[in-house]
Amino acid sequence: MGFKIAIAGATGNVGREMLNILSERAFPVSEVVALASSRSVGTEVSFGDKTLKVKNLETYDFSDTDICLMSAGGTVSKKWSPKIGAQGCIVIDNSSAWRYDADVPLIVPEVNPDAISGYTKRNIIANPNCSTAQLVVALKPLHDHAKIKRLVVSTYQSVSGAGKDGMDELFNQTRAVFVADPISSQKFTKRIAFNVIPHIDDFMEDGYTKEEWKVLAETKKMLDPKIKVTCTAVRVPVFIGHSESVNIEFENEITADEARDILRDAPGCQVIDKHEDGGYITPYECAGEDATFISRIREDATVENGLNIWIVSDNLRKGAALNTIQIAELMVNRRLIKPRAEA
Repeated sequence: MGFKIAIAGATGNVGREMLNILSERAFPVSEVVALASSRSVGTEVSFGDKTLKVKNLETYDFSDTDICLMSAGGTVSKKWSPKIGAQGCIVIDNSSAWRYDADVPLIVPEVNPDAISGYTKRNIIANPNCSTAQLVVALKPLHDHAKIKRLVVSTYQSVSGAGKDGMDELFNQTRAVFVADPISSQKFTKRIAFNVIPHIDDFMEDGYTKEEWKVLAETKKMLDPKIKVTCTAVRVPVFIGHSESVNIEFENEITADEARDILRDAPGCQVIDKHEDGGYITPYECAGEDATFISRIREDATVENGLNIWIVSDNLRKGAALNTIQIAELMVNRRLIKPRAEA
């Protein structure tokens, strides 16, 4: 007996990726239902070799659905996730709506799987921010070995993190550059084609942006509240794949060679780190891949027990859709859920 799965936001970039990954990983489903807002009702999306017609989230009855993979944005999730959870359907939410709620576990299966048991308080599980997910996958095994004191993170985030509109804007602006058309910016605050923008999400009172704060708050919640974190988040003209330059200060001694060995054996990590031209990973190469890639591992001589690393991952997969489905797999594997149709 399989599980009945609903995907809310099935017409978006992440929703479509969720459908692809559910099929790729042969998740045990009895039925998959594609949901979106009323304006998308009737739109067709693919699930394996099947075509699903999108239904209306607002009128859908979740009373016989086991899991809802929510990728419809924070406003929609705030309104609907508690209602869905109250019907006995477990929500795995991809937005920022529930990540900082003490009664909602924030989960990356390779990092803090045991925290998933807290889902019963609200029937909601939160998926972290795309840039945090890949970060903590790489940091967890290093933290277990040498205990991280402080992180300085600089992100280089692709336009797909801003949705389909962000990808369209990069494409249209790039084409406009080559044909000498006027360039307009709607999604981003400045031109993104052949440019970088040191601004993602809204500014806060202290001068940091919400995206930068998310990295801080989520790393502390999932890894260790004692770690000091500072972040600069930058949007770059890349379609898919987030990159991060991370400076790490540890309490205990760790060498670059030790870090390479640890990360090679760590779940979800793949080390590509040769000291030669091209001996590292770039976002272009990570698109469509499940792993978190780590390159440029080297010691920082300016601090005691310091390392620098370069982290790259497909933000639509490990940063969003893949991690969401891995959470669902974790629940099934730990027998925290069984199909309601069996009851």
